[in-house]
Amino acid sequence: MSNHRRRKHHSAVAKKATQKFFRSIAPTILAIILCLTATHALSAQESQIHTKPIPELIVQSRTLTAGASASGNQITLNGRTLAGAWLQESRTDGQVKTHLSDGAFRQFMGVDFLSSNSAARQPVEWFSPVNQPQVLTTRLLKGYRYLDITNFAQTAGWQLQANGDILAIAIPKAQIKDIRQSQQPSGVSNPPFQSARIVLDLDRPAPWQLSQGLPITEADEPAARANREWIVAMEGIADAGLIQRYAPPTSLPNPLPKLPAQPTRQPLIRKLEVVNNRTIISLSVPFGMSPQIFTLADPNRLVIDLRPDALVQRDITWASGLRWRQQFVNLGTERFPVVWLDINPQQVGLTLKPIGTDPNSQTGIAPLIQMAQQSSVVAAINAGYFNRNNKLPLGAIRRDGQWLSGPILNRGAIAWNDSGQFYFGRLTLQETLIAANNQRLPILFVNSGYVQSGIARYTPTWGTSYTPLTDNEVLLVVQKDRVINQLLGGKSGETAVPIPQDGYLLTLRANATNTASQLPIGTAVSITSTTNSAEFNRYPHIMGAGPLLVQNNQIVLNAQSEKFSKAFIRQKAIRSGICTTANGSLMIAAVHNRAGGLGPTLAEHAQLMKNIGCVNALNLDGGSSTSLYLGGQLLDRSPNTAARVHNGLGVFLQQQ
Repeated sequence: MSNHRRRKHHSAVAKKATQKFFRSIAPTILAIILCLTATHALSAQESQIHTKPIPELIVQSRTLTAGASASGNQITLNGRTLAGAWLQESRTDGQVKTHLSDGAFRQFMGVDFLSSNSAARQPVEWFSPVNQPQVLTTRLLKGYRYLDITNFAQTAGWQLQANGDILAIAIPKAQIKDIRQSQQPSGVSNPPFQSARIVLDLDRPAPWQLSQGLPITEADEPAARANREWIVAMEGIADAGLIQRYAPPTSLPNPLPKLPAQPTRQPLIRKLEVVNNRTIISLSVPFGMSPQIFTLADPNRLVIDLRPDALVQRDITWASGLRWRQQFVNLGTERFPVVWLDINPQQVGLTLKPIGTDPNSQTGIAPLIQMAQQSSVVAAINAGYFNRNNKLPLGAIRRDGQWLSGPILNRGAIAWNDSGQFYFGRLTLQETLIAANNQRLPILFVNSGYVQSGIARYTPTWGTSYTPLTDNEVLLVVQKDRVINQLLGGKSGETAVPIPQDGYLLTLRANATNTASQLPIGTAVSITSTTNSAEFNRYPHIMGAGPLLVQNNQIVLNAQSEKFSKAFIRQKAIRSGICTTANGSLMIAAVHNRAGGLGPTLAEHAQLMKNIGCVNALNLDGGSSTSLYLGGQLLDRSPNTAARVHNGLGVFLQQQ
């Protein structure tokens, strides 16, 4: 269905006039494409993990689809304004259908999505009777999936009202009657563990949200293994007795002499308070454990289990050719939570391309959610390495045959074309500057934040200008294959030098500055360029990271040859990866901390990728950079725990 934008109306008269005009030009408007900006809802590696939207996200202007009577990208939930895409349709029978983006539905309402093999139908659970999930119809528009919540909202007693570009949702307040705590033994893991359980007794169903806070450190305790704060916010009011029960202890006016510190167990519920008619519960979650939240009906309860294996298995056909999968993957006695997207590259309309923060510059970092929404992708994962200080790339990025950033250190890379063909290997770019008398000078780096002595080249894809990265560089301005100027760069980071649109800059660093005398103004120059392996030359798109993990179904991990440090090789960390399978599908995956411990080593990561079906696999940037995005939400973690990144790999979905 085609779509169009409608401006906000400020009076009833203007609205009526506009509607009349709209009816007169409807055939033309049907050709305009919808562009909806959705919320950044999320789910962490744990079941049903939700958190606050990223504050940096820019809320774009309202949009309206053909056949829709109203639409927008903001909602109010009991008066609180949130970012969330929605649309309403007026049917010929007079009925109004309301659709809410699935990310907003999960994040702000706490609705659990169940596995499904139909892209058109999504079963959900939310205070549902046992084995009686509700099934909502879906609608995919411009990379976001919308759920028809009309009947769901009516059954739950919600009131929905479109006010301009805002959908107002009014939900009756619940009463939290009691909070109970217990220990739940589990025989699932080896060895078995004790799961802490918190149960909130409610008088009616109520939306809830979950966000992750900072580590809760004690004296002499390493932050890496400290308790984590998790915050549960509920659209309900706790009884006064509950507030008093969890009130912080009052300090004595004349404290007793300080005794030697004794180890104490932190309470699971640190604080409970009612703020603006919402109950906010701060939890202290032990290291290695995470919340797993679900709801029950008859009577209505919100259940919070704190456990080391909180990930809930899902296999959801999200769109044609795109599956969202998550499960624990065993590696010996260890269990790793893996969240991945299985993409059919042969599916009509699905394409993969590098994405960044700014199409006109290679300088900058941003949350993957923001980057993905600005690029209008349906799915994305963080990709290559970068310098977090100067916000510059450190590895290969090629898009549509142009090097946005050249490869470094013979590191692993993935190459592909728009026909769904892929190649994995270690990549080196060999460029040579050819001057008078067949003089040949090696160009070590192209459009790179990686700095070494020698010659580097910066083209217009780097940006409109280049600012020296080291002191006393000599800059040669090349235009139309001829040196037209020589400049002294001076102190690093100070003076930007324009890059000619029909040429490039040559940067001579350290000992290479002596080369300037061999390339005087007026010298005609040319460049030869090829990749090693030469197979990479065949592909217009390349993303480098490393190390290479799997090639032709064999683990080929050799991080030392790709110049990764010993500390990096030994590190146990959250990791991102990309791979292809035997049936030709592409998978982008996030692997988080093992049950009760830390993330995988590189060797474990390689084996895990093989275990989920990879025949070729590449390690991507990881740790706090790891982010897996789908339709406005992060699937693997809370957005406020994900670092800003320089680049990513985006899956584009062409509307049919």
